[in-house]
Amino acid sequence: MGAGSIRSLVAGAALLAPLGVGAASAADGEPYKIFLSMSYVGNDWQAEAQNMVSAMARAHPDTVDLQIQVAGPVAQKQIQQINAMVQAGAKAIIVYPISPTALNPAIKNACNKGVVVFAYDSSVTEPCAYNVVTDQVALATQSAEWVAEQMGHKGNLIFMTGVPGTSVDTDRNAAARKVFARYPDIKIVAEPNGMWSQAVARKALTEVLATTNWDSIDGVWGATACVQSWSLQVEAGDKDLVPCGAEGTNGMRVMMLPEGSIEGASGTYAPMGAPGISLESHPGAGAVALKLALDVLAGKTVAKTTLMPLEAVTSSTAKLCKEGTFDELKAGCNTFDPALVPSGWFANIANPDTPEIGFQAALVGQPE
Repeated sequence: MGAGSIRSLVAGAALLAPLGVGAASAADGEPYKIFLSMSYVGNDWQAEAQNMVSAMARAHPDTVDLQIQVAGPVAQKQIQQINAMVQAGAKAIIVYPISPTALNPAIKNACNKGVVVFAYDSSVTEPCAYNVVTDQVALATQSAEWVAEQMGHKGNLIFMTGVPGTSVDTDRNAAARKVFARYPDIKIVAEPNGMWSQAVARKALTEVLATTNWDSIDGVWGATACVQSWSLQVEAGDKDLVPCGAEGTNGMRVMMLPEGSIEGASGTYAPMGAPGISLESHPGAGAVALKLALDVLAGKTVAKTTLMPLEAVTSSTAKLCKEGTFDELKAGCNTFDPALVPSGWFANIANPDTPEIGFQAALVGQPE
């Protein structure tokens, strides 16, 4: 396991203690002062992404002094924090932007002062910034086509949306709508907002089901839509689960495994052969952004846009990881034993470009 500490690291959504003053430079024998700027953090994906950034920093203790701030879903607060990071001597800022455009002036100001800025997962349009992202159009198109096909291109669909205003939600929704619009016999009967949160998604779906029932629903699409849809169906006594895409939680992938394939699994966090396609933004995008920022600071040339791996897992390709080792991941496992991780934990962590981080990084923030 890697050694080293992350200075002034804040767990969860808490804010940092007052920032120190003065620029640090690895060339001077001191680590670079690098900030992680997070926006909305009310879901499991963001917690896992933060863990992986923290693990990447711990893997480079001599070059990274990482500090984390959380702005919440408020663009103006994130702008103020970015400006303060620049004033505090940041050498690089890794940001999950709440908006693709609202932060541009603050990012431009940071770049003008020599700060390297990387956006991860949700992109920004400021040309001086770097983006490390998943192809959301491909993700939404592939998952929506799969759901449409499983529905026989007809029937009633629940369309779950995510955090509004982010490029991820905007791009996904537009691409998925384009797919479903090609099939006039598919009718979107509800558009609950799940905020990419299991708790919010469950509440939103429960409200939808107050005026309808599962017998009238033929498919579900959207992030954080599947585990809760299937769980609510099971709790209602339904045995024929609806096809669903596209979240990447371990709970979804476990539910897609053949019934009885994991000894001791129980409740709804258990294999039941559920019909699904699991795709999700890679939670290691922020960690990749940090690693690439170090390359830029070292004078290396880095592409302005880096695409993260996009892994599609269906009921027929879900494969159990017993321990989560790199060897297992390289061999193609993509679903973790329920005894290892909670249901809301995201399973799409494999990335050959970041050997420093793996299962323990995503789970508890520790590098390999």
